[in-house]
This record gives sequence, C-alpha cells and structure tokens, in this order.
Amino acid sequence: MKFSKEIGEKLRVFRKRLGLQAKKLAEQLDISPSYLNLIESGKRAIDGELLLKICQELRIELSDLKNENDIDISNSKLAISKFSKVKNLNKLDLKIGPKIKAFRRQLGLQANKFAEQINISPSYLNLIESGKRKIDGNLLIKISKELRVDLSDLTSKSDINLENDISNLLDDQLFDDLDILGPEVKDLVNTNPKIAKALIKLGDNFKQKDHEIVNQVENLSGKIIDNRKTSFPGEVISDFLQENKNYFPKLENFANEIFEKVQKNNRTRYVALCDFLKKEYSIKVRDLIPEEKKPFSKVFNKKNKELLLSDYNSLETKKLHAAAQIAQEGANDIIENYLSKFKFPSEESKRLSQVALLNYCGAAILMPYKLFHNECKRLKYDLQLLQNTFATSFEQVAHRVTCLQDPELPGIPFHFLRVDMAGNISKRFSLSGIEIPRYGGACPRWNVYSAFTRPGVIQAAVSKMTNGEKYVCIAKTVEKGVGRYGQSKSILSIGLGCEAKYAKEFVYTENLDISDKKTEIPIGVSCRTCDRLDCSQRAFPPLHKKFDVDINTRGVSVYVNDNN
Repeated sequence: MKFSKEIGEKLRVFRKRLGLQAKKLAEQLDISPSYLNLIESGKRAIDGELLLKICQELRIELSDLKNENDIDISNSKLAISKFSKVKNLNKLDLKIGPKIKAFRRQLGLQANKFAEQINISPSYLNLIESGKRKIDGNLLIKISKELRVDLSDLTSKSDINLENDISNLLDDQLFDDLDILGPEVKDLVNTNPKIAKALIKLGDNFKQKDHEIVNQVENLSGKIIDNRKTSFPGEVISDFLQENKNYFPKLENFANEIFEKVQKNNRTRYVALCDFLKKEYSIKVRDLIPEEKKPFSKVFNKKNKELLLSDYNSLETKKLHAAAQIAQEGANDIIENYLSKFKFPSEESKRLSQVALLNYCGAAILMPYKLFHNECKRLKYDLQLLQNTFATSFEQVAHRVTCLQDPELPGIPFHFLRVDMAGNISKRFSLSGIEIPRYGGACPRWNVYSAFTRPGVIQAAVSKMTNGEKYVCIAKTVEKGVGRYGQSKSILSIGLGCEAKYAKEFVYTENLDISDKKTEIPIGVSCRTCDRLDCSQRAFPPLHKKFDVDINTRGVSVYVNDNN
C-alpha cells in the first residue's frame, strides 16, 4: 500500500518550512535521500516507527498531517516544546504496540470493537499491540485519530523512575519466590502504568504500616528489632512534584506580581519583604535568638499576626521564610487548587506538599522566572554566581533551576537530589531522565556521595548509565542547622545534573571532555537494579539475574562469579 501522496507532500512542506534539506533529514533518519523522496511523493509506504521519527525531526504532531487547514509552522509550537526534552531518535521509546493497547484500555474500548473501527482483524490488532507486528504509517494515523493520541503520547518514555520504583519495591523478600525479572517489570509499566502506580502506593502504605507496628513493639519491649527498609514520608512530595514537572504557572504569576512590588534595584531584599508583610497583611516580623533548648527556625503566631524568625538562620533562609509567608497569606487558594488535583495517601503528606509549594512560591518571589531564566542562560547555570546575584543559598538556587519548565521559556531539564552521609535520599526529582531510587540509597559511584570527601567543593563528572545514556552531574556539600558557635551542623550533599547533550549550556562541563570515554564514570541506579557485574562496590546481587554462591570462585565482589 502506497503512502498517501497528500501526507507525503505535507511532510515535504514542513521540511522546507524548517529550512531542512532532504539530504540532511535523510541522514538524521538513517535512510537514503532517494527513499525520502519516494515517501514525500507518496510512492513508498513506511512503517509507523519511521513516520514517528520523521514527525519528531519536523517537530509536528500526527494530527498536523491530517489537518485540512493551511500548513502553518507556528501550529507546531506546542509540539516543539514537548519534543525539546526527547532524546535523539535512536533512543526514542518507540514501543508503539503496548502503548496503543494502554490507550485503548483507558478509553474502555474492547479489542474486537476497536479492530472493527480501524478496519483490521482482531488477530492483526493483537499482533500489533503485543509488539509482534510492525504498523504501517497510514494505519498509525488512523489509530491515533480513533484513540485521540498524538506523537508526543506515543514517543514519551514511561513515567520517570516508575520502572525503577517497581523494581525496588519487588526487592522485598516477600516476593523472592516469584522470580520477577526486569523485562516483566518493563512490560507492566509500558502497558499498565496506572496499575504500576497503584502498586507503588500499596507498597508505600505497607511499609508505613509495617514501620508503625514495629515502632509500637519496640516501645513496648524496649528492644530495637527493626532492621528493615522503611519508606520516607517525603516520597509523596516527590511524586506530586514529578507529576507537575515541578512547575506551577499560577504560583509563578503570583510571585511575579509580588516581586514587582518589593524589588529594589531589580532584586529582593529581606527588609523589603518584611515591610511588605507589615503593610499588606499587618504581619510583624521579629528576629530573635531562641531560648536555650528551645530551638526553632520560624514560628507564625496567627492570633498576634507575628512571624518570629530565628537569628540562628542565615539571611538567605530568613528571606525564604518571609517570602513563603507572603505566599501563605496571598496564594493559599492557588496552592489548595493544585493540591486538590492530586490524591494524597494521608493528610500529613498533603500538608508536607503544601509546605513544599509555599517554599516553591517563596523561591519564585526571590528569583522571578523570567529574570532568573535570563541570568541562567547568561551565566550558563553557574550556581555560585546565581546565588550571589540573587542573594540566596546554594540549595535554593539548585532547587530553582529545576523549576524552569515554562513551554514558552524552558530551561535545561535537570534532576536534583539531596542525601546525607548515611546515603539516605531526603529529596529527589528528575526531569533529566536519570532514574533515582525510591527506596534505599543510590549507586555509591554517584558524585553526590563522593562530594563528602571534599566538603564545600563543587565536583563535576560525566556519568554513564547501564543503558548507555550519559549525564553531566555536579555535587556539593552544604551545612544545615543553627549558626552559633559550638553547635554541630548536619552536612548534606546536593546533586544536580542533566543529559550530556546540554553540555554546551552548562558551565561545569568547560573542564570536562564529554567525548572522552576514559573520563566517564559508569554508574547504575541501585545495586539491585544495576546490570554491572564488574563493579567492586556492589553491595547486593542484581534482582533480575540468577545468583548462586560459589565458594571456589569470586569476581570483583562476593556477588559475582563465573556462574553469573
């Protein structure tokens, strides 16, 4: 069956509107220019994967090919913003069949009925959905129209971290006898992401209940019996932020309005924020030293309309508390609206997320989107210069660069995590595509851990995952706690990174040779989900591989031998 001449011609027009030569496009698609010419003239049929790749390169949606209106390249502006974060074509997740099956089920369409609608046999549809038969371009367009899905839906990766979260959940000894392997986990996430998310919620709930029971037994017996992993309550916050891509446009708009009222010389000042609270909301800010053995960071007395801020806080922390208080007074309805759209497992997790959004809005007041974005581009995301420019802390700036997700003015998609010296991850978020473990610690080769060996120094590295993807990662330790002499502070490490393709926009790559494979640090997500059997730092055997102990043979670790 020939490819539609009308569609082929539209592909040609879109290509020319982008100023893309046929030879160049053919090279990007890894096909010959003559084959591309046959496609554009409607003389050659193509399979669905190649059609998706062509649409990806031309920054158009499948619906643009069936649109009867005049071709207007500006119609693809939304598509461009969606595709700007997609990896190169060779790494696109093009498992079309399982995704078609998932979208069909979401609409409640039975296979027989859907096959009839698109004029194919149910058995042929079953082969397509199971990935055993390629789909041709014309049929793909017909299916996308019936299911009301488009290119960005079919080429998007599975939910970031979802596959890894399921793998970590199945690491529990409860599932040892089921022998669930990696490909089976991947199939579940690709075909039934909602069920995968439901399992994660069940796992979180189970671990929380288990932890509560163990705590009660320990309190009654006076003995410590819990040596099992428990879930961190803040994981719900990470899920909430991840679902919203850590971008809340209505809070950004509110923050911009406040910034316009309090700015001094294009910057915010602590005194100006305090004056605004007093003038706008009749709230008086008082700085004082906490009483002995009664430490606090902030206390808001609603009855007296008084905000008490500890003098043990740094000025940067005081600024954030004051800005967050403005958000609490003026943007609470906006925050409640965002929270109402997410199903929280408990009231506690909802309140924690409310605090996160108050701090988000506070940071947006200190570092307003457009101004901050411009400075990030100009300074190539030099975090230390940015913290000096906006008079904020390193951690606040690291948080803020992950929020630049406005489709009209996007920043680099970063991942962010914060860990302590014991390896506990207290904050995590990923738009870069790197997977961060939900339960337990991450790979010890990540520089977010080696940063503890050189406190206060920013360390940059090129990290290579087991699937071949490369990331530029930086890490730096920060101190948290009271600021008086003799009081100990906790030391945390902040990790930030992006895909290697953004290297030229990231100042920390200037002394790194991205193309030199010798400088790459091979890392995984966690030992239980990592394929690397040549790692001397392996702490556990991989979950998805058979493991047999051989007392006569040992590789680089006790979990690796000839039988593995």
